[in-house]
Parts: sequence; C-alpha cells; structure tokens
Amino acid sequence: MSARMNQTRKRRTPLGLRGRLLGTMAVAAAWSVGFAGAAPAAVAVDAQSKQWYLESMRAEEMWKTTTGEGIKIAVIDTGVNSSTPSLKGQVLKGLDATGADGDETDDYNGHGTTMAELIVGTGRGGGLKGLAPGAKVIPMRVADTQFQNENSVNTYDTADSIRAAADSDAQIISMSFGSEFTMDREIRAAEYAHSKGKLFFSAVGNEAQKGNKPIYPAAYPEVVGVGATDRQGKVSETSQHGDFVDIAAPGDDLPFWCDENFERYCQGNGGTSSATAITSAAAALIWSAHPDWTANQVLNVLFDTAGRGDWEKGTLSNYLGHGIIRPAVNILKGTGDPGDPDISPLTKEKTSGSAGSAAPSAPASSQPEKETEADGAAVAGSSTERHDDSQLGLILGGAAVVLVLGGAAFALVRKRRAA
Repeated sequence: MSARMNQTRKRRTPLGLRGRLLGTMAVAAAWSVGFAGAAPAAVAVDAQSKQWYLESMRAEEMWKTTTGEGIKIAVIDTGVNSSTPSLKGQVLKGLDATGADGDETDDYNGHGTTMAELIVGTGRGGGLKGLAPGAKVIPMRVADTQFQNENSVNTYDTADSIRAAADSDAQIISMSFGSEFTMDREIRAAEYAHSKGKLFFSAVGNEAQKGNKPIYPAAYPEVVGVGATDRQGKVSETSQHGDFVDIAAPGDDLPFWCDENFERYCQGNGGTSSATAITSAAAALIWSAHPDWTANQVLNVLFDTAGRGDWEKGTLSNYLGHGIIRPAVNILKGTGDPGDPDISPLTKEKTSGSAGSAAPSAPASSQPEKETEADGAAVAGSSTERHDDSQLGLILGGAAVVLVLGGAAFALVRKRRAA
C-alpha cells in the first residue's frame, strides 16, 4: 500500500503477515484491522445517513447532557488525518511510532481517520458524526503489514504506542489493530496502561470464519475486547468469538474513507474496528458525565448496562461478552452500578490508576521502555467459566431492543485468564 490507500479492496481484507524481528528470531505476526467482508460500493455515500446506530442509541438525546467534553482518547492506528472537515480542531499532538517518514497525522490508509471520526467527528462538511464529538483524540501511528513491507519501521511500534498512550493525558485507549501472536513487550505495555488507570479497548478481529484465533492485545487480561453486531443487534458473522470478548457494539454496514485524497466515503463493514471506536466513544460519554470516576467505574457501568436480552443473569457470552453497549441507560436514566473505584472488573485486582480528573501525566512522546526480555511469550487460556452459546446473537432481537433503554442490572463476572 502506498502512502495513501490506492485500492479500497486492500484495506477491507486481513492485513496479512507482519514480520517482527525478535532478537535473532523472526516471527510472522498476522495483523488485521476491522474492515473485512465484501468489497464496498465504489461510489460516494451520504455518510451520516448511513450511521444507523446513532438513532438507536439515542445519541441526540445524550448530547443534550454530555458530548464527551474533557475526555481524551488515544487512537492507535494508521494515523489520523486532522484536516478532514469533521476532525478539524478535534485532534491533539500524538506520536508516530513507525519510525518511517511522515507523522501521526499522515494516515497512509484511511482506517485510523475513520476510527477517529467515529469517536469525535463533528459531522462538519458531511463527514461522520462521532458518538462523543466533545472529546478529543491523540493519534498514535503504527504500521500495518504493507506499510512495513515498503518502509523501514520500528519493530515495537504497537507496544511503544500503548506505553506512550499510558503516559499521555488520554483517559481511554482505542486500538483497532490486532495480531494472532503475543509480544512480551506489548504484554507489559498493556499491564502498564492498566496500572496507570487507562481504559483500553481493542478489536477482537474479523476472522470468525477463517480460524477464529484469539487476537492481541484484545485478549490480554487488562484489555477490553470488543466484538461487533449488525443492524438487528445480532453478532456479526465475521466477529471473532471466545473468552476474550468483553462487550460488543455496532460495527456492520458503516461508512468509511475510501479514496486516497479523503474526498469520499464508501459503505462497508467496519466490523470490530468500528465497534471498538464506538465503544471508546460511549465510554467517553459516561466518563465525561462522571468526571470523578475511575476507569474501573466507567467500565463497570458499561458492563452493567449492556443489552443482554433474556440471558441468564451472571453469565457471559463468548460472542458478545457482557452484552451490547447502551450508554444512554446511564446518561439518560442514571442507571448502572459503578462499583469499587479501585478494583478492575477485568482482573478483579486492585489498580493504582487515577480518575479522569487526575493531574496531567508525561507527554505522549515520552521514551519507551527498554526491552530486556525475549518477546513472543504465550498467554494462557481462560481461567473463568463462560456462557458459550453460538445463538446468542439470534435471541437478542432488533437493535431497538438491545441498544435503547431498558434491561435489568447484571452481576459482573470475572472473564479473564491468567497472563
């Protein structure tokens, strides 16, 4: 892929194999981002009219209470073009971790810009409307497979980006990238972000029909793995499933940037990438409405208010985790138990991270951690019983049922596995 995208089809398929030089050992890491499925229509689309989930989630009503103001989200992706009409004034200084030419605002693919617009887009110029337009994004540029093949890049760009995001003023980290392989440096970066009180969301992948392997960092214990749903509130056919799924959000049939000059959108399946961005925005709304809460409390409420249909209380789905996000339940009704501010709903361990109103941290460009151990360490499987029902998507019913208000409180159950 060139400095921009030159074929829409390329960015709608798995990104292939990304080689990582680990000491003297080369390991092929299969990277994927959220655009997977059939090729999009090669015509411009009315982007905002295609954002079907905004009405179902009662976005306009929520924006009367909060738009996500005061919250910053680190977007680890292909870069974020800060010049699109919808993102002008929405993008802060970030980090280019690739080590290649360009900076964090030079989106070589269009994927990162789409994710940023889904989070904080203002909708100006007909662009995408973000679910949290009052928030700001901090872009962290990393390399996909094709970019690495064509450029000399930093081997540890994702791990360095996670650590830089943890040291930044961002309260939330949104990462729509993933690999089938673990990296010790990345594992430690995720642990570090968790210890710093960051809320870290990552896509679980779109290869449910092509192997369905765990995807990292989504499957790390400290990271919230996000699955995707369609217009009917059913699990997306491509959304990967397993004990690494924590929550789900709309992802199918959404618009995205599809030309190298950022002049038009196409329609396609954003999949778990888009779902991750939308979930990050939902968290921003809740955190903005409760600025003194910690990441643990925001996540507890996301889990507690998620739509689950008639699931048995106290169970988790390998397809939707705790359920489908419904931030309006908290924003408009005040429902949702924030729980203990110091106990992580993911690991059930005490965290030392601060609340959203914490004092500023170090700048995003702080020095990455020095590598001292061999990368490629394996992460163990699930240590917790889960509700594994492949038909959960079918029993949830329409989006109006699962995405709008309603639903009983849900007893949080530990999902994760030991690292």
